[in-house]
Parts: sequence; structure tokens; C-alpha cells
Amino acid sequence: MATPEKFIPVFDHSTRPNVSRMPEWIRLNLAPVDDSLFQGTAAQVRSNTLNTVCEEARCPNRGECWNRGTATFMLLGETCTRACGFCSVKTGRPEWFDDDEARRVAEATINMGLDYVVLTSVNRDDMEDGGAAVYANSLRELRRRKANIGIEFLTPDFYQKPNAVETIYQAVEEFRHPESNTDLVWGHNVETVPSLYKTVRKGSNYQRSMQLLQQAAALEGVEAKSAIMLGLGESHAEVIAVLEDLRSAGVQRVSLGQYLRPTRFHLPVMAYVTPEEFTQYEEEARAMGFDWVKAGPLVRSSYHAEEDQSK
Repeated sequence: MATPEKFIPVFDHSTRPNVSRMPEWIRLNLAPVDDSLFQGTAAQVRSNTLNTVCEEARCPNRGECWNRGTATFMLLGETCTRACGFCSVKTGRPEWFDDDEARRVAEATINMGLDYVVLTSVNRDDMEDGGAAVYANSLRELRRRKANIGIEFLTPDFYQKPNAVETIYQAVEEFRHPESNTDLVWGHNVETVPSLYKTVRKGSNYQRSMQLLQQAAALEGVEAKSAIMLGLGESHAEVIAVLEDLRSAGVQRVSLGQYLRPTRFHLPVMAYVTPEEFTQYEEEARAMGFDWVKAGPLVRSSYHAEEDQSK
């Protein structure tokens, strides 16, 4: 089956430069490479014909995470049906589907010796269920092989897919986690503040995202999680308002990181948020009652997701 050509969206202000040169605190100090772990991770990804958000979204933490023997698998192919202004995952009309993907993801996870795995996906608005069944089957395959594995989903909003939430939750109920009160961490990123949605997240809707998070948070054994990118032109007050909305929706976990422009065709960086400002956001989020908070320039939604901050 032919692979769609990569479509790079062109935005009205894509030719605008970033606000300034990248500051010192952003520049990566790469950890010493452990070839056995990095190459082992790469081998599992390649041999199982899997996609990772680490590669497709050009995550700045790929070296660190792969050196730790972990990766965030991206389900449902590498072509997204939406064209967000910040994202380097290619956009187009997907032709890819593989009903064996869930098994291969589970096999790779077990072979890598992971105790916690994060699964995300492209948006698949073309599918009847938005890809919810693949998420559900991935959970089943993982728990069949390792009953107590920690699982985190980072899902789309499943727009106009009325049974998507129920499809995933049915798998959760079938395979309850025997050693934890948390059967699943369900993440969905709001990404930015409402005033920037039309520019940053075309095709998405802030209230729709909040409704999905509220649904997820209300499910027994599910912890809801979200993430915000900073530096796209939002104000401090707007970020605080989003955090308050997330807490009101029942979200327990949140991450905040710096937006970094993946290519010149994407939205420019409007501000580089300082480490001190990130610390302030973290303190404010904890004061609101979030149980799990990560905030920093290079933090991404799945960054050190396995860490239990309650200990």
C-alpha cells in the first residue's frame, strides 16, 4: 500500500523568526551514550516495524530516553489527519492500518524489559472509532504478557467517535491492575491556552479536550493527565486559568514544557520561558492539588512518566 507523501502545513506567520536565539538553558547537554541500551531500543523499534513519537515529533529527549531503554510508541501509523501548527508529525490522508500492531507493541515492550509504557498515536479522524480499538487491544496484549505493567495512554480527542471512551475502558475493566489503585493513566494534551487554539491546534477544540479529560478522570482506576506547551504567546494568567480548568475536570497529572520550533514551516517561538518561571508554574500547580507535576524547558508529556511522585 502506498505511503502518502509528507505534507508540511504552511501557516500565515511561519516565515516569522523565533523571538531570539535559543538560550543557554535550552541547549542539550547529552548524557553519555550507552550504546547497548540506545541501540537495543532502536533494534526493538525497527524489528517490530513500530513508530515512536520520539522520532516522528523530533523530541529533544530521544537520546536520554533511549539510553534509559524506554520509548513512547506511536500507534496507528505515521500520518495524522490534522495539521497542528507546532507538530512535525506528517499530515495527510492515512492509508495505513495494521491489526497486528497491538501484539508487536506488546512484544517490543516486554523484550525491552519495561515496567511502564506510554502509548500515543496520530489523530485518525478517518477511522470509525478514531483508533480506540487499537488502544484497547494494546492494553489487553500488554496485560496478558505482564499483568502488573504500568500503562499510560496519550490519546487524541476522538472527535465524533461516541463509543471511543467506552471501548478503551472495557479493556481496563477486563484487565484490572493487581498491584495498584491505578489501572491506567489516560493522557490527553490541551497543549496551549484557549486564545491560541485557532492558530496552534487547528481542528481541535479546547472545551472538547476538557470534556474528554473529565470523562477519563471520572472512570474508576483511571488517572487523567495533560500537558501544556509554553512560549507560543500565552500569558501567565492564561496558563494558570488552564491549570485551574484541568483541576476542575479532575486531572491529577500535568506537565509543562518549552515549545521548540521543529522546522521553519512551523510556528515561531514567541518566548523562551526561564527555568525560574517553570519552577514557579510547578509550585503553583502543586498548590492547586495536582499529584504529579513535571515542569521545565525540555519536559514533554511522556518525559519520566513512570516516576511515582507520591513516594
